[in-house]
Amino acid sequence: MIRDMIKIDEDKCNGCGVCIPSCHEGALQIIDGKARLISDLMCDGLGACLNHCPQDAMTIEKREAEPYDEIKVMEIMVDKGINTVIAHLKHLKDHNEFTFLKQAVNWLKENETNLEFPLNDVIKEVHGHKPEATQAEQAKPSVLEMGHAGGGCPGSTPRVIERPSVATAGGGCPGSAPKTIERPTFAAAAVNNGDAPSQLRQWPVQMHLINPMMPSFRDSDMVLAADCVAFAMGNFHSKFLKGKSVGIACPKLDSQQDSYLDKLISLIDNAKINTLTVAIMQVPCCGGLLQLAKTAVEQASRKIPVKVAIVSIEGEILSEEWV
Repeated sequence: MIRDMIKIDEDKCNGCGVCIPSCHEGALQIIDGKARLISDLMCDGLGACLNHCPQDAMTIEKREAEPYDEIKVMEIMVDKGINTVIAHLKHLKDHNEFTFLKQAVNWLKENETNLEFPLNDVIKEVHGHKPEATQAEQAKPSVLEMGHAGGGCPGSTPRVIERPSVATAGGGCPGSAPKTIERPTFAAAAVNNGDAPSQLRQWPVQMHLINPMMPSFRDSDMVLAADCVAFAMGNFHSKFLKGKSVGIACPKLDSQQDSYLDKLISLIDNAKINTLTVAIMQVPCCGGLLQLAKTAVEQASRKIPVKVAIVSIEGEILSEEWV
């Protein structure tokens, strides 16, 4: 799969480290005075680090990144020296990627005579490393500090949204028409005052942000849910999310949905998800998400069962069937 990936111009990079906190996946580290992408596996290619680089040393490039090949990664890593190799292996260990870690160590052993550093030093350092929060997590600013001072995402700007009344709203998609949903009063309904536990197994969840090679997707049953489903259903977590991985998307409003198709194909062929449940609302614009899933299954080399669940605006499951 061709993916967007971070490319670092080492001639421009001065090792200031400003980019490190913005890489939530922990794929960047400062090593030997330069910013290094230590793991293709965890880089989402969205470029959150780009605008933080005062030297303009980071760009996005499209390159082949599927399937993930630890051997090829090691062939690149060894040229960057022992510190980069150690950082990469620790990164794999931190994310419980023991299969890739074993492949890397075996490759190093097979090519030990060609290494320009002592292999025993690498193994000793990595073996004694205790997995902990990634560097990005440790350096992550507090909630109070994440105010996007001086710009940032326009979607974070506070605004008042005026809603038309149900009586005056007209036109547009039928599913977007304002509607008042009558709910039973607390006196008439059986209320569970306990907090329902979250069943979310991974982060992020938005399809633009997820990495198909994340361990949580491997051999999992996956839910592809329209954004509105979880808000309409009071029991979305217990009904659909429990024990499953998840990706969310809006087939009407999301841009660059071709990347969704690529990721779904990778999830089927490389992460080897077992099943795919597409949860959509009963509105016409949601049908595009099911079509996207069907196209992915048709183009993937593996064939997996797909279930579609249609949810009403009131939050009830209208139908659930394998397609």
